[in-house]
Amino acid sequence: MKIALGQMQIYWENKRANLEKAEIYLKLSAERGTELFLLPEMSLTGFSMHTAKTKESKSKKETIAQIQRLAEKYHTAIGVGWVKDVGALCENHYSIVTPEGRILDYAKLHPFRFAKETEYFRGGDSLPVLEYKGFQIGVQICYDLRFPEPFQILSKRADLIVVPANWPAVRSEHWKCLLKARAIENMVYVAGVNCAGEMEGVFYSGDSGIYAPDGTALKTELIRLPGACREEQTQICELENDVSKRRERFPVKEDRREDLYRKLQKETQEL
Repeated sequence: MKIALGQMQIYWENKRANLEKAEIYLKLSAERGTELFLLPEMSLTGFSMHTAKTKESKSKKETIAQIQRLAEKYHTAIGVGWVKDVGALCENHYSIVTPEGRILDYAKLHPFRFAKETEYFRGGDSLPVLEYKGFQIGVQICYDLRFPEPFQILSKRADLIVVPANWPAVRSEHWKCLLKARAIENMVYVAGVNCAGEMEGVFYSGDSGIYAPDGTALKTELIRLPGACREEQTQICELENDVSKRRERFPVKEDRREDLYRKLQKETQEL
């Protein structure tokens, strides 16, 4: 499967402008045979807490309708982040939409308290997986990367875990280190797609990448647009699903002691 990471500089809270830019990169990627095009967290708004402006109703899902149109037009599955209105608080969602209309819809498990996301968003409670082009694909969003337990659970079914983010440059070493670690410890492919450039006084260095189950950073083909900031780019890489073979050769997963971990956790809670 050929996958593209759309490392965009996001126009702040401007859905139309971001959708237009995303389509330019999508078209160029599709011409190179891309089958899965991924955008960062909150793809069309940036990491905004102005939920009254960014949220979308449960029934209309405007962003998903627009992305479905693009997926059909370019014959490419697309991953997009958006804000779902669920009442008093919202949910930070990421959806992968296939040209055939199948949708993986994931809600971020861990709102980012440090940036006051917990005041506007509630955490999700499920780990969906989508079968596409020979891969079982799961999602974790940005801050979720710091919590290893859901990755272990997800990797029992998933071969590829997508991590869309708005991860600031000030903590870029954490981002790169954790992406690599999650790939190694779960023996899965991990694709991290971050935003780029400066937004609302915060600088994002991008540092998107795809890591193999042994932690190797895979080589990518780059697409750049004239006039874009230095960090903005789309990266394209072709993946072969060899996860099962890798796990057979180096069976780390077989040595996990899930019952013991639960026992130790329970004992700790009882102290």
